[in-house]
Parts: sequence; C-alpha cells; structure tokens
Amino acid sequence: MTRRRKILLVASAIATAGLALGAARARDVPKVATGFVADILCAETFVSGLDPRRNFAETTDAMPGASLIDWAMEYRVDRVRKDVTVTLFGIGRSHAVYREGLGCTLEHGAGIVPIEPPPDDKRPTLLPAIAGPAIVPPQSPSLGAALDRAFAEPAQPPHRHTRAIVVMKAGRVVAERYADGIGPETPLLGFSMTKSVVSALIGVLVRQGKLKLDGPAPVAAWKDPDDPRHAINVDQLLRHTAGLALGSSLQASLGSAFEPVNRMKFVEKDMAAYAESMPLATAPGTAWNYHDGNTLILSHLIRDAAGGTPEDALRFARRELFAPLGMRNVVLQLDGAGTIEGSSEMLASARDWARFGQLYLDDGVAGRKRILPEGWVTYSATASPNAWVGIGAGFWTNRGDSFGANFRVEHGWPRDAFFAKGTMGQYTIVIPSEQLVIVRLGRSPNAPPQADGVFDLVRDVVAATRAASSPFPRLRGEGRGEGESPQGR
Repeated sequence: MTRRRKILLVASAIATAGLALGAARARDVPKVATGFVADILCAETFVSGLDPRRNFAETTDAMPGASLIDWAMEYRVDRVRKDVTVTLFGIGRSHAVYREGLGCTLEHGAGIVPIEPPPDDKRPTLLPAIAGPAIVPPQSPSLGAALDRAFAEPAQPPHRHTRAIVVMKAGRVVAERYADGIGPETPLLGFSMTKSVVSALIGVLVRQGKLKLDGPAPVAAWKDPDDPRHAINVDQLLRHTAGLALGSSLQASLGSAFEPVNRMKFVEKDMAAYAESMPLATAPGTAWNYHDGNTLILSHLIRDAAGGTPEDALRFARRELFAPLGMRNVVLQLDGAGTIEGSSEMLASARDWARFGQLYLDDGVAGRKRILPEGWVTYSATASPNAWVGIGAGFWTNRGDSFGANFRVEHGWPRDAFFAKGTMGQYTIVIPSEQLVIVRLGRSPNAPPQADGVFDLVRDVVAATRAASSPFPRLRGEGRGEGESPQGR
C-alpha cells in the first residue's frame, strides 16, 4: 500500500469518526495519539534512561490499532533541551518537556506552572530492607524456571516485552530479573498502578482526619448543594462510581482516543479542572465506570489537603509514604497546572513498587508505624458492586464474585489476591495467604488476557515458593509493629 493511500485511509477513518462522534472529538484523535507517545518517550528517555527507538517500537507493538498510524508518526528527542516532539502527518503535534526531579509534562502552548522540586526527604526508612544492592538470583530452580518463562517471548505475537520482575516472600526479595538496560534502581512507568498510590495517599489523609470517605467531596466546583455533583463522595471517586460523563479508560487502543477522558489527559493543561467540569452521566453511586478523571480529582484533593501548592503535594507524598517505605527511585509527574497526574504518571523502580506492595501485605504498617488507617487494606481490596473486572477502592481484587475475579481464580490466582494494575502489563500483586508480593513490568498488549504471561507467572511463583524445602524467613526485626493486627476491620 502506498504512503498516499495510507494517509487517505486514515484521514477517511477520522472523518467518518467525526460524523459519528462529533467533529470536536475527532479533532482530538491526533493529539491523543501523539500526546500518549510523547509523554511515554519523554519519561522513559529522560527519567528511565531507555532507548527511545526500542521504546517506541515496543509501545506501539502493544497497542491494538497502532499499526494503522505508527508509520505516519514522527518523533524527535532533543537531549540538549530535554524534550520530545511527536507529530502525525501534520494534523497532530504534541510536546513533552522534562524537568529535573519532576519528570515530564505535556506542554500545550499555554505554558507550564513553574515548580521547585522539593529536596530529597532524608527521614529514616521504616520498612526493613528487602534486599542488598546486588540483583537477587532466584532462590530455587523452580523460581528460576518461573522467571525464564516470564521473560521468554512466545513463538508468535503478541509479544510480552517483559522488563522487570521482583518476587518477595515474607518481606525479602527471593528472585528478580531485568531486561537489558534496566536494573534495580531504574524508575519505570506504572501507568494506572499510580491510581493505587493515590488511593494510599487518600488513606493517609483519612487517617490524619483531613478527608472523609463519606459526605460531599470538598471539590470547589461542586460546592453548590443544588448541583447534582455535590453528592459525590471520596469513596465513589475511589471506586469509580461517581458518575461523571468522561467515557472509559479500560482500554489502551486507537479506538479509545475518542473518549473525552483522553482529551482531559492529552489536550487539557488542567486535567482535574476539566474532569470536575463534566456533567453527570449517572447518579453518584449507582453505576460503575472506570476512568482516569476520578483519580485526577482525587489528586486535586490531595494537593488541596496537603497545603495547596504542587510542592506541598510532592512533599506530602515523600514524607508520608515514599520515605517511610524506602522508595527512593520514584518520580511523580504532574500536569501543566501542577497537579500530580495520579491516574497513570508515576515512575518507580520494580523494587520500589514491591516496597509499596509490602505495605499492603503488612496491613498498612511499616516497621512500628501505621501509615494507612486501621482497616484501609481490607477496604481497598473489598470489591465494588457491579465492577465486572473486579476492582475495590484503588486496587483490583479477586475478592467478591465478579467476572474478573472468578476468571483470575480459575487461572490459578489465589482468591485473596489483590493488586495494582497498569495498562500494557504492569502489576504489583499482593497475596496475603502466601506472604507474597509479585511485581511485573513490561510492555504487553492488554488482550488476550494471557498476553503478558502474568497468569503463568503467578501460578509458577506460588507453586515454587510453596514447594521450597525451607521457608524464606524474615530477617530479625522485620515485620509489623508490636501490637499491630495483621487484619483490617
């Protein structure tokens, strides 16, 4: 097929979509496509240190429908200015800018709020050490075989592009492996695993008495009691039942570019303000609909409760969560207005994602200090009604009777497992009954469900750690604080 014919076909598809969905939404499609790519390439070039050519190829390979346009997409990485520009045959242009300590932000021509990155928090780590500086080889042949299978590419597409795996048993790393160019300190995009971190930060604010789960959420745009959105509460935002008309964020594909939630993410400077401006599609609390706008509003609430400035929000996250857990290789990226992009923009090393999972395995306690409220872990993992994929309050879950939970259990996951999940194969899986945390990062398509190899990985790791001739003990002094209950309310 000639280049000219390809251009005509894509242009015709966009025009047809415009007739069906409205010209304004169709116009957003090139900006959504180029913004998604610019954001990833910028973050994983300047924060992660990955090769942009390989990254572009793996990312587009993992997105259904991307082959229709990736040939027409051009990107430029400027290592002097530290920015990335992506264009799509003249009808779309996106520009992502890197700032030291802040990661990358999409710049839409209206400028970016200047921010002074807070200094590193020197507070002592409360979570006991999970490993030494060296990469931990698999502690048994069966664990080695599990990692071999997880990193092996299938004979036929779809490809897995596994980048990092960390397995922790009872608080210690018992196996880890990394792709070329990646190591234990390499920050990697967690995509929607960031939502689980936002949920944790909301939990800290609830423990401090600065936010409540019930009652109207303190969103200025909804303060009028006659506004139907006034009834939305924090629990509904965490569970994606707030009812705002933003479309869906369940898929990462060319077709999802038409969703208004993606205009929010890739066209708007102030993402939370855009989400807060949307009308209701359903009455609050009556229907489940997973989209990034809910979490962006929660990010705005975190900023307000932490002091009101971007610097306040970043200091709060480091002081209350990252520093106690020893998460030192973390970058929280922001939107153009300076609000944490809490739906999908945190980078952290695989070990740091594992440290985050360990906090939930230890019932929200690090060392002897309670980080999350009593019962928050159980609350987070409790299934939301009508969430067919199996989601709680910020975490996906196998608890309850949803289609997704039952499907995972049928494929070998323990029933008590819950997990942070990001698009294209990012997982931090917590399995209390096995004292396991499993982290898997990569660039895999979302479908079919077996494409990323995680079903095999979980089954293999559970079997391998059960079959070990001796348990993997905690080091002396590790674990929960004295008198802390392992169970939530």
